[in-house]
Amino acid sequence: MFEYAQPLNRLIEELRKIPSIGAKTAQRIAFHLLGAPGDEAEALAEAIRDMKKSLFYCSVCNNITHIDPCHFCTDGGRNDDQLCIVEEPYDISTLEKTGAFRGRYHVLLGTLSPLKGMGPEDLKLDKLTARLDAGRFREIILATNPTADGETTAHFLIRVLRAYPVVFTRLAMGLPVGSDLDFADQVTVRKALEGRTEIKD
Repeated sequence: MFEYAQPLNRLIEELRKIPSIGAKTAQRIAFHLLGAPGDEAEALAEAIRDMKKSLFYCSVCNNITHIDPCHFCTDGGRNDDQLCIVEEPYDISTLEKTGAFRGRYHVLLGTLSPLKGMGPEDLKLDKLTARLDAGRFREIILATNPTADGETTAHFLIRVLRAYPVVFTRLAMGLPVGSDLDFADQVTVRKALEGRTEIKD
């Protein structure tokens, strides 16, 4: 079986570990970096090292940040009545691009998924319940993805948080079922936010 020189082959194998990067794409990226000027490759390596060294999860909401608490948690211009719960930090940027939401965020850092070994203890709900114990929020928007895992997680959160005096809403199903929030266009996400409905037992 053919293999490239070991350093190049190692880079291709590392690139293939990135989600959505297949063998051919990894090979193209590797050859691009091989042909790029040395300072360009070094800049990329330095950016990766700096990201890993400088970024961490917000102690309040679990968003990725370089300051603690993050700027969403410290922004005095945001609405303290609404808390939008998302699966991953990148979901926040999708919602922010719509300009339709000015409340607070909470990131679960995953969903309930037995096949992936993700159980209730992996959702780190202590931070979430601590925020709800403060009693500021009146509405919780469940913005988990419209997938089987996302739906399961949303229903689990409703059961766990039912004792709190809040209204639970879910993004309207303008979002395509079975896809990720990150892949939806801004108009679809805006309509889903505006058309959210209360969840009743």
